[in-house]
Amino acid sequence: MAAKVRGVRSASVVVRVPATTANLGPGFDCLGVALRLYNRVTVQRLRARPAVEPSPMMEEAAERLFWRARKRVWWTAGVSGDVPSARGLGSSVTVRAGVLVGLNRLLGRPLTEAECMNLVVDLEGHPDNAVPAFLGGFCVCADGAVLRESVAPKLKFVAVVPEVEVETAAARAVLPAHVPFEDAAHNGRHAALVAAALAARRYDLLREAFRDRLHEPYRKHLLPGFEAAVVAAEKAGAFGAFLSGSGSTIMAVVVGGPAICQRILKAMLAAMKAAGVGAKGMVLAADNDGLR
Repeated sequence: MAAKVRGVRSASVVVRVPATTANLGPGFDCLGVALRLYNRVTVQRLRARPAVEPSPMMEEAAERLFWRARKRVWWTAGVSGDVPSARGLGSSVTVRAGVLVGLNRLLGRPLTEAECMNLVVDLEGHPDNAVPAFLGGFCVCADGAVLRESVAPKLKFVAVVPEVEVETAAARAVLPAHVPFEDAAHNGRHAALVAAALAARRYDLLREAFRDRLHEPYRKHLLPGFEAAVVAAEKAGAFGAFLSGSGSTIMAVVVGGPAICQRILKAMLAAMKAAGVGAKGMVLAADNDGLR
């Protein structure tokens, strides 16, 4: 039976959650930025069991909340928006966070937003997408500690979204158990540079900082045209480009107006087309508001 919840005025909640781009090249599982691209999750309280069961991902998020809150309700949820699935833009976070935060509101907020965020991090298995989705801006996450900084509107994220899907589990399965010491040292230097440059808004220091040796070399075969698109982006004027999350989206970063952004986007799309991979593109800015 669903427990009765007192003091809840609204029968439904709409949660807007931003997309994210994670890793930023060398910052594997610890760096992420929220983007102005959104999914909206509408969560509705019901008086009886819904006729249609929620997806397993939604159900898992709801059960995690009910277990922590020691309350439950009958509910249903729907997702709308522009964040593509299985493309390395945090679509799973938008669903999990939307359902969990929406139900928390309908239950009378038994958990804080920070507690909700930590539940989503646990469900995801890593914080680099979940934390910026909640907090907005640029986030560094390590062992429970978080540094969050706003990102200036002038920094643009040029996204090429291939038709090819890459599931996170498959992308993680190709990673090696061990990497050479020099590759680990390389990534430590570059991840520190990316974090410092973004936190200090010294975006000029980002040139070639996104080069990675821990995951992209092992994942690139999952996406034909990846290396060519990165080279094309840099030649067209980007600071650099990287695999967004586990892919398949390729993200280039630049400071500039529409002309240079479109030049980078066209160059990247041409590289993907030459590799036989269809793709669409978009130019985004960072979202500094987070979940709403």
